[in-house]
Amino acid sequence: MEIRLLTPDDAEAYWEMRLEALKNHPEAFATSYEEALERKNPIEQVASRLKGDGDFTFGAFDENSLIGAVTLVQDKITKMKHRAHIVAMYVKPEHRRSGAGKALVTAAISHAKEIPDIIKINLTVVSSNEKAKGLYSSLGFTTYGKEEKALRVDETYYDEELMVLFLK
Repeated sequence: MEIRLLTPDDAEAYWEMRLEALKNHPEAFATSYEEALERKNPIEQVASRLKGDGDFTFGAFDENSLIGAVTLVQDKITKMKHRAHIVAMYVKPEHRRSGAGKALVTAAISHAKEIPDIIKINLTVVSSNEKAKGLYSSLGFTTYGKEEKALRVDETYYDEELMVLFLK
């Protein structure tokens, strides 16, 4: 397995995997599958985001096939540049429990440590997702809050736990 920063050349593979994630796990993402399908030129938009500039998307590859990804986003405004967020974490079901998730989050954490301004990483995770919470906890994240009914999918509400990792 290889972990690396995605580039604009990975946009199509990332977009296909992102649609899979949104369709199969709507409770885990703020964007809906339907909203994603409505985007104009989505692959061009993804390619533009994969150029960097404060957003860093890491991909896990198995034999040159993208099997998972995670994005590290540094806050842009001056008073919040010390914060980063882990978002859009996904590993394809057939590759879960392979270490890909841990390797992706570890890569994001390592990259954040290289950016002098960043002192902490925040993330949110659906409260019922015990496996994801276990992964994040194993890497040093701690829960500092809970948002009730953070997401609504159809008529079901999902709570989210707010987690943080202090780097300094």
